[in-house]
Amino acid sequence: MMFQSSASLLTVDTPCLVLHGGKMDRNIKRLRTHLGADGPALRPHLKTAKSVPVASRVMGGVMGPATVSTLKEAEQFAAAGIRDMIYAVGIAPGKLDRVVALRASGIDLAVILDTPEQALLVVDASQRAGIAIPALIEIDSDGHRAGVAPADTNTLLAIARLLCDGGAELRGVLTHAGGSYQARSPKDLPAWAERERAAAVSCAATLRAAGLPCPVVSVGSTPTALFGRDFSGVTEVRAGVFVFFDLVMAGIGVCQVDDIALSVLATVIGHQPARGWVLVDAGWMALSRDRGTAGQDIDQGYGLVCDIHGRPCDDLIIVGANQEHAMIGARDGGFNPLLDLPIGTRVRILPNHACATAAQHDHYQVVEEGSLNVVAKWPRFGGW
Repeated sequence: MMFQSSASLLTVDTPCLVLHGGKMDRNIKRLRTHLGADGPALRPHLKTAKSVPVASRVMGGVMGPATVSTLKEAEQFAAAGIRDMIYAVGIAPGKLDRVVALRASGIDLAVILDTPEQALLVVDASQRAGIAIPALIEIDSDGHRAGVAPADTNTLLAIARLLCDGGAELRGVLTHAGGSYQARSPKDLPAWAERERAAAVSCAATLRAAGLPCPVVSVGSTPTALFGRDFSGVTEVRAGVFVFFDLVMAGIGVCQVDDIALSVLATVIGHQPARGWVLVDAGWMALSRDRGTAGQDIDQGYGLVCDIHGRPCDDLIIVGANQEHAMIGARDGGFNPLLDLPIGTRVRILPNHACATAAQHDHYQVVEEGSLNVVAKWPRFGGW
């Protein structure tokens, strides 16, 4: 459901989640332009947004293909008309019945896995349901998380043969260069992208050389999607946080601070002059506990403070956060004249990690360029 609003950022209850629609649209266009009309397909990851109206904007009104991180997302987006999805978290046995139910309803939902044990579970579920559940083999392209090592051809082929021989469907290979989030500057990102691409393409070649199908070669993270220079052999790119961006992405150099489309609106509720603090009503329940910029060159605390129009306040950050309180302070811990914020002043706080901050809220207050008017209130959901 999408409904209109007649409120403004001067009147809505705080804390709340604010989405700048124009910035979001520019961010989406940037990635689509980079991939090009003749490049790999974009299969956007909807885990950050968890919102049907946002998904519709990301896809330009064409509902699919998409990537999801929970079966709740798959079910919600299926109900909204998205028919082609990858559930991009390693499959667990207790979730296969929901996968089967979605496929039985006409949804082309694929799973991912990286062990023979999971392959046998998918085969068993396929045989019991009388359908071939499609699976992609996850490849570990950078040592970041899960997946089969590209050099471990024995495991790769064993998983593939179990799927093909047992009545499931081998859909292809998939990798995620999550290690790219540790890059120190944008000049490092093309190498991360090439490492990701090469790992996936080489594994696809191994499968095909063994006479096994590999129609899909899926790669993607926001940094590598935007900084990849060569997508040869790749059929699709997955990315999610590019829609909103955040301070972690700005710290890597993937975007500028002004590109960040998401913020939390908060109200000043107190002062602690001796400590150099201004208190606001948006604690970690509104901002999240994410400290993703702590290891970067510029530590943004729990978020970067902006005025109500979204303009950053010179070096004011959230220096601490409790459940329903947060403390604004100067980045260097010293005095800053901008800390003289009267009670009732409204500020916007840019998030370290858009996914984590958005997850604290159940709707977006949508604004557009140069206006404090809320033009729409878009629901979002959570859960698994």
